[in-house]
Amino acid sequence: MVVNDAAVVITETPGHVEAEGVAGRERDVLVLTAEERRWGRRRVVTRGGRMLALALPTGSVLTPGEVIHVAADWYVVVEAAPEAVLAVTPRTREEGLRVAFEVGNRHFTLALDGARLLVPDDPAMDQVLTRLGVPFERTRAVFVPLGHGHRHD
Repeated sequence: MVVNDAAVVITETPGHVEAEGVAGRERDVLVLTAEERRWGRRRVVTRGGRMLALALPTGSVLTPGEVIHVAADWYVVVEAAPEAVLAVTPRTREEGLRVAFEVGNRHFTLALDGARLLVPDDPAMDQVLTRLGVPFERTRAVFVPLGHGHRHD
C-alpha cells in the first residue's frame, strides 16, 4: 500500500484510455458509491493508499470503469461500491413502468440490474413501494443510475 501525504490534483479526466495507454503501469482503484461519483470536488484515497484531490468541473459524474488519472508508473480506475438499495422485481411490464414513474416523480434515481429495478434504500422509497404493493427486498448492490436525478433534501 502506498501512503503519500501529497495529493495528486485531478482537474479533468484523460477521456477514453486504451489498454496500451496503461500497459506496464500499476492499476489502482477508487471505490465510490453512486452519490460519491457525483461529488467532483473533494479529497479521496484510492485502494492503494494514494491521496487524490478531485477538482473536476461542476456537473462531472464519474463512471465505473473510467480511468481518472494516468501517471508514469500507475493509473487510477473508478469502481462502483456496493451500497444499500431496495431491489424491485416487477411482476409485469406495467408494474415496472409504474415504479419507474413514481421513483422519477420524486426525483430519485433508478438503476437496472437484470430483471430488477434498484432504488436507493431511503424511507421515502420504502413508503412508495409499500403503497404500490410491489415486492421488494433490501440488499446491497452496485448502483449505477440511469440518469443523474436530483434530491430535495
